[in-house]
Amino acid sequence: MGFGIKELVVVLLIAVVIFGTTRLKTIGADLGSAIKGFRKAMTGGEEEEEKEKDDSKASISDDSEEVIEGEVQRSAERRDV
Repeated sequence: MGFGIKELVVVLLIAVVIFGTTRLKTIGADLGSAIKGFRKAMTGGEEEEEKEKDDSKASISDDSEEVIEGEVQRSAERRDV
């Protein structure tokens, strides 16, 4: 009950006659970009969560570097005194 090669060829020929080759190219491109956008939107939430985690890790490491630099300056001041 499925579609065979002959049925698919007939459907393709009818589509070419109705829409034309140039219109089929634009329909295919639009359909492809819509699917790509949908996939990107589905995985976008996961990527945003990972990006937020990376940003928070970067800010924590920046804070720890500032603390370390402050400690180095304090120890240098103690040595000078």
